[in-house]
Amino acid sequence: MSGFRIPKIPPTTNKTIRFPNDVLEQVEAAIVGRECTFSAFVIAAVRHALEQLQEEDKEHDP
Repeated sequence: MSGFRIPKIPPTTNKTIRFPNDVLEQVEAAIVGRECTFSAFVIAAVRHALEQLQEEDKEHDP
């Protein structure tokens, strides 16, 4: 039986970035009615993009 573990919140750093208005509107529309914050959505999207880049790099390495 696995025990319950209290999740650890990773250290974070505040960054100010500018989004094009159309991208903001699309993200905000995508998260309506979901238990997701704007920040969580952006973090997940960036992680996904980084994973894709790593996969591409692996494919191109000799």
